[in-house]
Formats: sequence, structure tokens, C-alpha cells
Amino acid sequence: MSTTTLRSYVSGAWHTAPDSPEHPARPLYDATTGEEIARISSAGVDFAAALAHGREVGGPALRALTFHQRAALLKALAGHLREHRQELYAVSAGTGATLADSKFDVDGGIGVLLAYASKAKRELPNDIVYVEGAVDPLSRGGTFVGQHLCVPLHGVAVQVNAFNFPVWGPLEKFAPAFLAGVPSLVKPASPTAFLTARLVELIIDSGLLPEGTLQFVAGSLGDTFDHLTGQDLVSFTGSAATAQTLRAHPAIVRNSVRFSAEADSLNFSALGPDGDLDLFVRGLVAEMTVKAGQKCTAIRRAFVPADRVDEVVAAATAALAQVDGMGALASLDQREEVRRSIKALTAAGRIVFGDPDADGPGAHLGPILLVGDPERAEPHEVEAFGPVSTILPYEGTAQLIDYAARGQGSLAGSIVSEDPAFVREVVLGTAPFHGRLLVLNRADAQESTGHGSPLPQLVHGGPGRAGGGEELGGIRGVLHHMQRTAIQADPDSLTAITGRWVAGAARVESDVHPFRKHLEELRPGDTLVAGPRRVTQEDVEHFAEFTGDTFYAHMDAEAAAANPLFGERVAHGYLIVSLAAGLFVDPDPGPVLANFGVDDLRFLTPVKFGDELTVTLTCKQLTPRDSAGYGEVRWDADVTRQDGESVARYDVLTLVAKQ
Repeated sequence: MSTTTLRSYVSGAWHTAPDSPEHPARPLYDATTGEEIARISSAGVDFAAALAHGREVGGPALRALTFHQRAALLKALAGHLREHRQELYAVSAGTGATLADSKFDVDGGIGVLLAYASKAKRELPNDIVYVEGAVDPLSRGGTFVGQHLCVPLHGVAVQVNAFNFPVWGPLEKFAPAFLAGVPSLVKPASPTAFLTARLVELIIDSGLLPEGTLQFVAGSLGDTFDHLTGQDLVSFTGSAATAQTLRAHPAIVRNSVRFSAEADSLNFSALGPDGDLDLFVRGLVAEMTVKAGQKCTAIRRAFVPADRVDEVVAAATAALAQVDGMGALASLDQREEVRRSIKALTAAGRIVFGDPDADGPGAHLGPILLVGDPERAEPHEVEAFGPVSTILPYEGTAQLIDYAARGQGSLAGSIVSEDPAFVREVVLGTAPFHGRLLVLNRADAQESTGHGSPLPQLVHGGPGRAGGGEELGGIRGVLHHMQRTAIQADPDSLTAITGRWVAGAARVESDVHPFRKHLEELRPGDTLVAGPRRVTQEDVEHFAEFTGDTFYAHMDAEAAAANPLFGERVAHGYLIVSLAAGLFVDPDPGPVLANFGVDDLRFLTPVKFGDELTVTLTCKQLTPRDSAGYGEVRWDADVTRQDGESVARYDVLTLVAKQ
């Protein structure tokens, strides 16, 4: 890479800052060789205009797409980046990363895109609005109901990233914002910004994303925060001190800007009295050496039973002595910061492996293992953000929990034990202080992703000093970028707003059976009423004989009479569902391809011999699949007896062909 000034991508164009005496560009160095490889400056960027571009161009373009369409773009983007992995690995080497480290970062980021795309297809509708939870009845007569829905904020997600994961970090924040329909403005940490810059160039050059949905700032954010509104969001990864400063910015306070932080984290791993030594040491050494320990989830405090300290030290030092080819820290400044932290930690312990004063090439620093005093404050307050960990002895479970809590909030913890009682006590005791806990034993060791691997399906955040956030991870990460609004209305209005039929709203019956309609022809509210069908004793006994379900309430008159819920023999619940299907199913081939399940099945009132059943089947929700010749249709099934009382209610799920 030549020594050029990194470009920003804002307001639909690439911008190179002028390198002038008034605004000198900052040099960036190869962490391994120490050579200057680029310069960085955001001088000349109009940040107010960049935010306006995101709101006025990127936002409307994203909001015009459904969740599934956005997911398809994320999947396509992942495929595009996968084709350029080798190039990203090569650029990543300049950050001090080994090839394995680079794969962890690059492939991990691509994996995040794929995970969110897949999760969106499974859990989000093919729609522009997300309906949350069930309809709440707000009146006795059913004419006044309520429901929560979520819509995208009309702002920009400003994403400030750390230096340790220049690919994974930005993509981890970008994916849920994009899925939610909110454009992103990405600002990487300067020491490794040259890798993020190349990532963004590949994304923009792909032409896959609507204009304005991704902007990139190389260098300072200038006066960006002055222009934030209540529709914007800020997500930050970095030091707790910087997070505190940003969180207190007047515009953030004044406009109640959503602010999430992932900050300092003194993560722990605890070896149980019965824990597997090899599993514990392998995890500890991996967390110290992958990315040279520059991971916000790395193990900083290794809690060990007091009577096992010597064997852990012996095994860990032997394993560390075999480490070959660990990467460098991100910069010389970072190495000096780690050395200062090590010096502070030695006030409460002693180094048992490594030499913090040894100079390697570039910003290299070998792994440092200490044994410390857990009663001192330093191990619970000082985070050496590098290949550094401290072994801390404990006596008993209560003391272990107390020590873990002294970290004042962390992203991750792990417990290595085969004892379920010990694991339960430690998990419940430490959970209030941690965003994620891993239980590691011989049962899951082969498939576990390890202590320090954040998973896009799960929370990545933590309480207290870890930033107080839990926004990243799964659909909650998407919903963080959306406004949840309570809608109070009549059933017909709520149906119109959400696009989902609501009980009490108008039904539409026609001469055409709903199962004869293709996906495009169906509308929420399309209804079929079928029945009645009398339930006889012979039906119940035949069902019992055929299925083997001879539960006494169906077959034993004396026992059924003694049952306080029934008082006499009753029909099987699943017989009711089967009879209802026989009433509403159109048997001939047609647009309905398959029934793939039922949701929320409830048996409400017993059905006795001689009762007559009627089923009302109503089209409730349509979910087209863009990549298939069919879509999903959810039907409301209400089975009633002759007096009009519901005996069963549930949703029927079908696949229906398009025309």
C-alpha cells in the first residue's frame, strides 16, 4: 500500500483531505515493520451534509425495501466480500495480525452478514413494518384493541469502532442497522483504519447497496455530534473514559440520542474444583494470543481454586512457551499502553511468564502471565489490552462470585466445570455483571466457539464498565434501530395499519374457496366458514384406537366423571383439530402446496359427545418469498361448538404458490 491519504466516502462521493500545515494528516504505520503505509485526515468533510445525505437519500431508499429484500442484499454483499478475502487478508497483515488473526476478523465479519441475513429471513416479515407481540384487548366488546409495531428511525447510525477488529467491528454494527432500514456512517479507529477503508471501497465498488446507506469517515468525526437529532443513533466501541465523554455530549443529552457503548471489560474465566485443566489452559492461552490479546472479550482474570494454582501455572507456562508466530500489537503507542498496564498489575502480583520489556520487531510484545492477589484492586480495575492475563486464586464459590463482580461489569465470562450445581451457582451469581457466559466442559468442548467469540445471534454487550449495552445480537440489534410505537385502534384500522388480520376485523367470504386462490389473490380477511360436524362417541373411540391415545378422560367414564375439569368423557384435542382440518381443507390439487405447522394452539372448552363443531378459517398474514415461487400464509382457525363458544384456536401455516 502506498503512502497516500485515506479517502472518506460521504455525500455520495469520495473525499481526500488536503494535507496542509493547518490540517496535517496523521501517519499510519505497519505494526510489524514500523514503516509508514498511509496517512489519515477528515479535513474538509462537511459532516452536517453527510448526515443529511444519509437521512434524505439513504434512509428513504432503505425504508422502501422490505426486511427480506435488505437481507438479500446483506447476503449478496457477504458473497462479494468473500471473493475478496485474500486481498483483505493481505491488507490486514499491516495491522500486526497473523493470517489466522486476519481470518478471524475478516471471515468473522462476513459471517455476521450471513447470520443476520439468515435470521431476518426466518424471524422478520417480508414487509416494511415489524409487528411485535400479540394483540391486546383494551375493551370488553372487542372494538378497542392495541398492539406494538416497530418502524425504522429516520436518522443515521453513527458507528465509532475500535482498532482491534477493523472488519468484523464495522460489519457487526452495520448489519443490524441496515436490516432495520437505517443508514450508517462508519468511523474506524485510526491505527487500523487503512483496512476498514479498503473494506468500504470494496463495498461501495460492488454497487450492491443503495446510495447513502453506507458512508465512511477516515479520521476525526469533527463536529458530527453537534448535528445529531433524536432520530439518530450512536454506537461506540472503545475506552470507558471516551464513552463517558461522548455520552455526555450536549446534543446527545439534549436530543435523547440513542447511545450504546462497548467499553472496558475485565472478563473472567473460572476453573471449577473439578474442571478440566487442559480445556481451561487451552482457552486461556488462545485468548492471550489470538489477535495478540487485543480482544474486548479476552480473558483478563483467570480464577483458579487456591489448591490448583501451581498446576495451572505449570500447564499455562508450558503451553505459552510453545506459542509461535503471535501477531503484533496494533501500534507502538498501544504497546507502551500495555506495558504501563502491566506495571500497574505487578503492584498486585508477579510475572510468571514473559518479559514486558523485551523489544520485538515493530509493535510486537510476547505473552505475559501473572499471578495476582484478588484482594487487591488492580486486577479488577486495570485492563492490559494485549496478550496479558492474571491468575487469581479463590476459596469457595461465594468468593469466586464476589471476585468476578469486582470487575464492575464485563462482556464475557466462562466457567470450566463438569459439576452442574457449581455451574448453576456461578452462572446465577455472576450473570448480573456479565453480558455473556460460557459453560465449558467435555460435553460441548468440541463444538464450542470458545470464550471470546461473539456470536451475532446473541447479546454482545455488558453492564457497568463494559458500556451498559446489550443492543448488538440477534433481532434485538435490529429493533434497537427502530421506534416501538403502541397503536390503539379498532380491529379494522389495526388490520389496515399492520397488514395482518386482527380478530374482530371484517371478514370477507366468497364463492371461491380460499385454498383455490394463489398468493397474489389472497387478502387478509379472506374467510371460509365450514361445518357443522357432530362429534360422536364412535369418533372418539376410533381415534383412540387408531392413535393409541387412550387417556382416561376420553375412554373411562367413571374416571372422567371424577375429573374436576370435565365431569364426563370428552373428545381428544387433536381429534378436534383433525376434524376441523377435514372441514376446511379443499382436497383437490391447487395453489396450497403444504401445511407446515400450527402455532399457538389452545384448547379452550371441552368437547363432549354430541357437540357440533364449526370452523372459521381466516387469512391472517401473507409473507411472500422473493426467491421462491410460493409464499407463506398464516390462517386464523377458530373452532366453535353449537352455542358459539370457541373450543380451540390456533394459526395454520401453509405454503401457497404464486401465479
